[in-house]
Amino acid sequence: MPELPEVETYRRYFEATCLFQPLADIQVEDTKLLTTDYDVLVAALRGRQFVATQRVGKNLFVETDGGFFVHFHFGMTGDLAYYQYDQEQPRFARIIFYFQNGYRLAFICPRKFERIGLVDDVKAYLLKKRIAADALAITPEELGQTLARKKALIKPVLLDQSVVAGIGNWIVDEVLFQARIHPERLASSLTSLEVQALHEAIQKVLLTAIQYEANYALFPQDFIIHAREWALSPYPDQGQHLLCPRCQQKLQIKQVGGRTTYFCPVDQPYVLSF
Repeated sequence: MPELPEVETYRRYFEATCLFQPLADIQVEDTKLLTTDYDVLVAALRGRQFVATQRVGKNLFVETDGGFFVHFHFGMTGDLAYYQYDQEQPRFARIIFYFQNGYRLAFICPRKFERIGLVDDVKAYLLKKRIAADALAITPEELGQTLARKKALIKPVLLDQSVVAGIGNWIVDEVLFQARIHPERLASSLTSLEVQALHEAIQKVLLTAIQYEANYALFPQDFIIHAREWALSPYPDQGQHLLCPRCQQKLQIKQVGGRTTYFCPVDQPYVLSF
């Protein structure tokens, strides 16, 4: 599933290719992908231009010169492609924006879990959908105040988009590893120093992923993501990648909050929560 780093990459790609070009038409293969009626969508966008982008968590909002926004949700496997000719059209291009200059933007929807629609007010939309502050924008104080109210395990709490927006499963594992926090700690039990370490780890992990456009192979060697990628490889070696990159002890893999979780029981010791 595209996470915050991937969607940030899409946002930058959109800005580099699609702004300030009048739209000629929109083609939609399957109207079930729309959260706005097709006729309303087309009538609103024809002749309009995209003028700015905004990302909140995994959500991309593109502002038009009409003052309203187009909301992109990338589902499990969504992507964007800007191209000119028919033969360049990517597979699974379910929604295509045609610009008056002859170029096109494809919203690629392989599994049809992706969605697109019109939004009048981004803040109101986020409030309605209970989407919290973006993970790169939340302050340590906001994070600490929210966690202090959560009598649940820290991993599923961080996955909750109403707590912090944009953090997916592998990111949470990496953040907790970098902050040296056990995934089964109660969120409310974290000390102020641990909250600060957690906030710093969120910034570090997300900015690293954005820098390398989520190409895990390029991540620093002290990232636990390499163990996850090794385990998912069709040709795993003898298992050295399942060792903690800091202490070289065997990593533990278990279900936490219903999600497969990688952590180091030595470097992320469990502390009793009261």
